[in-house]
Amino acid sequence: MQATAYTFDPATRSGSVLLDDGTPVDFPAAAFDAGGLRLLRPGQRVRIETAEVADEAGAPRITLVTLQTF
Repeated sequence: MQATAYTFDPATRSGSVLLDDGTPVDFPAAAFDAGGLRLLRPGQRVRIETAEVADEAGAPRITLVTLQTF
């Protein structure tokens, strides 16, 4: 699935993305680390993978964040 980087905190390595429908979804440091990235800037297109089980609010639980390449 594709999304757009919305926020990123380099100190905690966590942040959020905007899904293509505009829904913001947070991601933990573990998802960022799994993608092998060193930095993420707001506005970058990213590819995300989600877990089978959503979080308590029903939002997708992101398990991987990588840059979208063409």
